[in-house]
Amino acid sequence: MRLLVVEDEKRLAAALKRGLEQEGFAVDVALDGTHGDWMASENSYDAILLDIMLPGVNGYQLCARLRERGDWAPILMLTAKDGEYDEAEALDTGADDYLSKPFSFVVLVARLRALLRRGAAARPVVLRCGELTLDPATRRCARGGTPIELTAREFAVLEYLMRRAGQVVTKTEIIDHVWDFGFDGDANVVEVHLSALRRKVDKPFGAASIETLRGSGYRMAAPGG
Repeated sequence: MRLLVVEDEKRLAAALKRGLEQEGFAVDVALDGTHGDWMASENSYDAILLDIMLPGVNGYQLCARLRERGDWAPILMLTAKDGEYDEAEALDTGADDYLSKPFSFVVLVARLRALLRRGAAARPVVLRCGELTLDPATRRCARGGTPIELTAREFAVLEYLMRRAGQVVTKTEIIDHVWDFGFDGDANVVEVHLSALRRKVDKPFGAASIETLRGSGYRMAAPGG
């Protein structure tokens, strides 16, 4: 198994390389995010250990870049930062696991082996339907690179449709996934939000991504459409 360690603390990077090689891994080391980005683009790795606080390109940015270009090697993030928001951001940008410093090397190896057993899995960070993109982590939407401002509810409806792209979904399904359990309003609220989405993500660009199927529901264009 070949690993990439991206860690700017030289002593820690050297210790990780030495320890992991003793565990039977082949290990490459990058001391900053830019070099780590280049290494990952030039080589295929079975897993990546990625520090968050890196000079140049930080760990969050590098993780997002890897996922955006289709690199699904399992990523274990290492950081001196500790807190639920840091952990959430790491996972939202595409990391598979998170370990705060100082950490036990035994635990690190155990988590790494668990990730390797699961293997790489394609989990798009940025949802795409043609030129329309939606990034759930940063809450950004764009078409052809042009930013589109959405309300929180519009974003949630569009995210659900894009995750089910190419499939027919009903009003009830959208309400069940976007509104809370206590919602008892008019189901036509779905059509109101879809009309708003069409005005924002389709009409200005001459597109027709969201289709209404009378008597059935709605369908988002397939990713390649």
